Amino acid sequence: MKAVFLDYETVSNADLSLGSLQAVLPDLILYDQSEGAQIKERTADADVVLLNKVNITRSIIESSPRLKIIALSATGSNNIDLVAARERGIAVCNIRGYCTASVTQHVWGVILSLNHHLREYGTLATDGSWARNAQFTMLSHPIRELHGRSLGIVGWGELGKGIASVAEIFGMRVLIANRKDGESLPGRLDLPELLRESDIVSLHCPLTDATRGMIGAAELAQMQPDALLINTARGALVDSAALAAALRAHRLGGAGIDVLSQEPPVSGDPLLQPGIPNLILTPHIAWAAREARQRCLAEMAENIRDFLRGGRRGRVV
Repeated sequence: MKAVFLDYETVSNADLSLGSLQAVLPDLILYDQSEGAQIKERTADADVVLLNKVNITRSIIESSPRLKIIALSATGSNNIDLVAARERGIAVCNIRGYCTASVTQHVWGVILSLNHHLREYGTLATDGSWARNAQFTMLSHPIRELHGRSLGIVGWGELGKGIASVAEIFGMRVLIANRKDGESLPGRLDLPELLRESDIVSLHCPLTDATRGMIGAAELAQMQPDALLINTARGALVDSAALAAALRAHRLGGAGIDVLSQEPPVSGDPLLQPGIPNLILTPHIAWAAREARQRCLAEMAENIRDFLRGGRRGRVV
């Protein structure tokens, strides 16, 4: 079978082993990136297509008569026309749980940095402010203990549970949101109540019609003025302009944002503007520990191997 990986560079920085994939796909062809007409050209006679963020449209699916399976190196599948794949009998497989440890340590690194104002205090220590200070320490930025405070989780899946497990070590109370526009479950809170009660809110839900823009100006106004918002899920869950305005007006304690609605942000984004206080913005790297990326390839290989045996491991379609 002919197999192509359309955007291998989005997963590997020349630091991964291909052994697991090559064991199941010995003749796998790697492309660092695929754009425009290249996508249709490279999938036209492929049996297996591997990808991360490349968009596979109905047109591409219909022009790929040999295509049997699309294997994603990610959990999200919104870049695939799933209806067209289903109509053609093409399997689509995603991976889950491969980056829980990486995302968990990123989220807590950001929370601790924001809570202790490490960037600000680091500047004060090196710009001469500490040397000029009359006291042995500086207390210009408030630091709070996490013990006894509340962490709100929006998206109670593998990642949300991983974040919550660390919160419990810190002695925090974990609050879980009901699914937006979904059934209310015992022990969970609707989003407005969770926003009001949480000292930290961390987003781990998929991007759907129901969740797009779920954190806007009205929702930010419901949060406590010293609360933190963390988003390592999907950029379009949050209204960037509303978040930037809330941070500039000091109506929010801080934000850790790893995802934007457009990536890379070639058209700009309000959160890219300079001078936004208490914002840590990173380029979608929460998942990117080398071990997680290696695990990603292994999971893709297992999905493909299972498909060839007639199984449904990791199947979205």
